[in-house]
Amino acid sequence: MAKDRRPALSCQQCRNPIDIDASIDQLNPAAFKLLTDTTTVPGQQQKERHNPARQSRPTYPSSRHQTYEAAIQSARNPTFRRNVPSSRHGQHGSQNTAMSFINVDVSESMMATPSSPPAAAPTPERPAPAQLTAPELTRRASVAGNSGSIGGGSLADGLETTNRMFEILSSRSDIDHPICVECTELLVDSLGKRLNMATRERDAYVDYLRRANTDVPSADELKAADAALQRAQKTEAAALASLEALEAEKAALDAALADEEAKARACDAEEATFWQHRNAFAITLHEFQAQRDALAAKNAHDAHILRSLQRRSVYNDSFNITHDNHFATINGLRLGRLSNPYVDWPELNAAWGQTCLLLATLAERLHFKFAGYELCPMGSTSTIVRLEHKGGSGPSTITTADARTVSASASASSPSLTVSRHKLELFSSGDFPINFGFTHRKIDAAMVAFLECLRQLGEFVETHGVHTAGGLGGVGSSSAASAGMSLPYQIRKDRIHDQSIKLSVSKDEAWTKACKYTLTCCKFLLAHANNMESGAGRRAR
Repeated sequence: MAKDRRPALSCQQCRNPIDIDASIDQLNPAAFKLLTDTTTVPGQQQKERHNPARQSRPTYPSSRHQTYEAAIQSARNPTFRRNVPSSRHGQHGSQNTAMSFINVDVSESMMATPSSPPAAAPTPERPAPAQLTAPELTRRASVAGNSGSIGGGSLADGLETTNRMFEILSSRSDIDHPICVECTELLVDSLGKRLNMATRERDAYVDYLRRANTDVPSADELKAADAALQRAQKTEAAALASLEALEAEKAALDAALADEEAKARACDAEEATFWQHRNAFAITLHEFQAQRDALAAKNAHDAHILRSLQRRSVYNDSFNITHDNHFATINGLRLGRLSNPYVDWPELNAAWGQTCLLLATLAERLHFKFAGYELCPMGSTSTIVRLEHKGGSGPSTITTADARTVSASASASSPSLTVSRHKLELFSSGDFPINFGFTHRKIDAAMVAFLECLRQLGEFVETHGVHTAGGLGGVGSSSAASAGMSLPYQIRKDRIHDQSIKLSVSKDEAWTKACKYTLTCCKFLLAHANNMESGAGRRAR
């Protein structure tokens, strides 16, 4: 019983044990030859059918082909013994008839090489020999019983024939046999995909071959192509020559460009140096310009101050004559008297003192001497000295014509001629009210003498102009310019513009007007003196 049991075969893909069908276990030689020949001849015919060019044009000598054909005719069927274990029961290879399945390690089952296949996992689907059905046992028994008569051998010969057949099949194809049903299905699917890919490649090659056959040029086309090729070669030669010339020109241009770049770098360095010097010069120039602008501004300021000083008169600053409502003022002192507002005598005395000083200053500046009078400005106690000639028939007042020679004639002409001096007070003590006229005889006489001096200076300016001794112009040079120049108000004795200067005669309003007219005439003479000085200054420059 143990001798009749056959070792199981394994699938060459999944390494699981498989059972061989009873029709394959025992084959007669005719069936075996038919099976092996059908797997060999169609393959060779397909190879020859797919390689028609090789048959018509062999790549090897004909003697080698004859030798190969003779060897094929005289050779037996090839026999290859594959190292595929028929049984994996136990480590020593002996078959244990008591075992219906085998425990296999996982590492052996994961091996992919057929030389050392892993042990197969237990297959519960494979029935144990004890569990086989009755028909299966009957079929195997009949096959085993008939094997000796049909094949002429034992069970071992049948197994050897089966292994031999699988080895021949494996050597003639890319598939290792035997394989199970599941692996066969997977193999059929993969071969179907490969068949589809091969079919598409074949179609692509066929289409390419068809297009290549249709695109075969004719003789005229070949001649035209040769002519075009020759023209292209000539054009290529010309282009190469032009390219060489352009490359030579490019090399020359590169050299020129390198020179220009060197010059540009030198120019950049020179430009940087220039800008450094230029910036330094700009800074220095800016400093000079700032200094110049400062000096120009200072000069303009000084020139403005100079022009202001030139336009300004010391007489105008010293004697500021203006008005305050109904009063004429000199340096802010009111000269006049009204009931409302009321002006005290100290202010009146100070105003007359400033007026006397102004007239004396103008006479001194114009080098004029009053006839019969001398002004003595002393502030609020100013006086006027009246000179009288005594001798001969009686006393007489010195006229304007004798004013310059009175002192010389008094000593040389007659020893009995004397000059008396009477002091006239141009102020009042304020003991009496201003409306009491008879009490102001002294100041009335002094104011009348002041009007006389003002008249004499006005006549001098009108007649002679500026005195030649002053260096501001002679009589001849200034007579034409000063002709027709007279005081704005006419003075006759004690009246100026028909207003009496005496307090004993005039009322407050009339006396205030007379004082206002007097200061107006003084301001006229002051302006005339300023004009003469400015004109002399311009002529001197």
